[in-house]
Amino acid sequence: MPVFTESASASRELRVLPSFAPPLPRLSPQILEGKDEKYEVVVVGAGPAGLMLNLLLARYGLSDESLLCVDSKPTTLKSGQADGLQPRTLETLKSLGLSDEILTEGCQMWQVAFWNPSDDPEKVIERTSIVPDVAVPARFPHEVTIHQGRIERILETDLLRYSKRGVQRNTKLIDVKINEEGDAEFPVVAEIETDGVQRTVRTKYLIGADGAHSVVRRCMGLKLEGESLDHIWGVVDLVVDTDFPDIRRRCAIHSPAGSVMVIPRERIATGDYLTRLYVQVPGDTIVPDSDQAESGDAQPEDARARRSKVSESTIFENAAAAFKPYYIRPKKDGAVDWWAAYQIGQRVTDKFAVKDSEGVNRVFIAGDACHTHSPKAGQGMNVSMMDAYNLAWKLVWSINGLTPAAGSGKPDPLLETYQIERHTIAHDLIAFDRDFSSMFSGKIGKSEDGVEGLTHDEFIKVFSRGNGFTSGCGIEYTENMTVIKDVPSTGNPITGTDYLLGILRPGRRLLNVKAIRHADGYKRDLQDDFSSIGRFRILVLTSTDLLEPQGVSAQTIVKLGALIPRFPQSVLEQVVIHPELTRDFMWNDVPKELKKYSEMSLYSGTQLDDVYKIYGVNPAEGVLAVVRPDGYIGVISALNDVKRVERYLETLIRVV
Repeated sequence: MPVFTESASASRELRVLPSFAPPLPRLSPQILEGKDEKYEVVVVGAGPAGLMLNLLLARYGLSDESLLCVDSKPTTLKSGQADGLQPRTLETLKSLGLSDEILTEGCQMWQVAFWNPSDDPEKVIERTSIVPDVAVPARFPHEVTIHQGRIERILETDLLRYSKRGVQRNTKLIDVKINEEGDAEFPVVAEIETDGVQRTVRTKYLIGADGAHSVVRRCMGLKLEGESLDHIWGVVDLVVDTDFPDIRRRCAIHSPAGSVMVIPRERIATGDYLTRLYVQVPGDTIVPDSDQAESGDAQPEDARARRSKVSESTIFENAAAAFKPYYIRPKKDGAVDWWAAYQIGQRVTDKFAVKDSEGVNRVFIAGDACHTHSPKAGQGMNVSMMDAYNLAWKLVWSINGLTPAAGSGKPDPLLETYQIERHTIAHDLIAFDRDFSSMFSGKIGKSEDGVEGLTHDEFIKVFSRGNGFTSGCGIEYTENMTVIKDVPSTGNPITGTDYLLGILRPGRRLLNVKAIRHADGYKRDLQDDFSSIGRFRILVLTSTDLLEPQGVSAQTIVKLGALIPRFPQSVLEQVVIHPELTRDFMWNDVPKELKKYSEMSLYSGTQLDDVYKIYGVNPAEGVLAVVRPDGYIGVISALNDVKRVERYLETLIRVV
């Protein structure tokens, strides 16, 4: 038997985790001792928002000793609720390595068919157009429908690779308050109950991701406010039997009998394919503008009565009328998977965070806890998960002492940006959803009483205009300390303003492009170099002078090589793209700092996609951009303006 000597790296345990980097470094002490049960973060709710937040915090390095997630349900969702993932959400899940299962199992929606009243009375309705479901550039130019419970299980399964406890289920929140007496560092006090046994926990931060009827929101004295015309709709998931030709396309149907939206769904265990129908129930009401509407205390009696009368048969009666002359019905007994009746209401809370007496944000709310709207624009689960995606990196950077304010005893301004950015997006969502829902619930063409309704072209225009928003690809964060939009003193290095097509702009996500890696010729999606590991990236698009030792590109690479070590180890990465050059080159033809920091992230920007053209960069001038941990651009500068990048990073990252 051969004899040999074996040794292994101390980091070998990390190799079995589905992550692309070790946890974020920690500069702050972790002190959890004491008589009380303490955590640094408590997440209430394990729907898509809560699970996304919990998973990210665990991946970034918070242990079971620091992080607790509770949910009142015994398991993940079994039926109903949300079912659609938008392109930007798919990009985010890809950055976590979780998209493949969803893309394989889900139904990909590439087209939308519009059906409207026909001038031919025998046809009743006719298809007036088919348009792309996603009309903006995206890595995944389609939506995916898959049951919310399946998405939750995928997130929770991945969480268990980082957490032995996972979600603590059958655990409901009884009460939460901020009480600094006795422990000002852990001022949030939560009363929770697990299987009938109550206990008290203290935490530095608590996040309410506990849905539209949020206990956290109510305990913090926050209210959902808004007012809208309330349309009553029925929704049903079923295996359908129909001769309607577009049942496997997403459809918007406006018929003389009412409106229906068709959402094709995934294949299920029986081998059949599900379909979701949103069916309008005639009649409108106005609802109050506060949380009272949730409890029903101030809800008009006729609204409650009308909704209570909606049944499975009511939904199918209205659907059958709207689909005429085509028939539609459940394929067989037991074909109906789930149904519900709901009223459209657009509401948002005034504050997404509550502070302690020192002005430190301690309690946050996310997802449906802070904004509600109709489901037909396919936004609820997506916007909720993006709330969590926005908050997670900011929270862990502050906890780990990686920000300049961390450990100073003063409020961390980085945590303020969650409210600034996501509250603005929530208001944009509410405004869009109000317009879209009202238009979808209206009639196309002239009604029976002769009143002129919405034209098909007007509806298409609103649908297309909102595509950047609904896809998530057109989201733009407002200016704040993490998004610097002022034009550099040297002038704007970016040409063009069509940001939806990929032109670089602070506050917008970095569009995916395909490029060839210098080191090994790998034809790679650039977004794969921006995975969700909690790091900032410096994106360098060099100019055509890269091979000139005294040129701007080489000198910039040298300066960045001196800048990166000023910050905590591994929190900054560098990605470099070069334009077409006069000749091939070796590593000894470029500054040594390029290989040191970008050996496996140096790309040709012209051999596949024309990256410079897409991003609006002149190859003769180049550009610098800092990309935040969530993939959004923070600041842009001229290639030679490293000082601008340095100032930006110093406001966000602690210098060591």
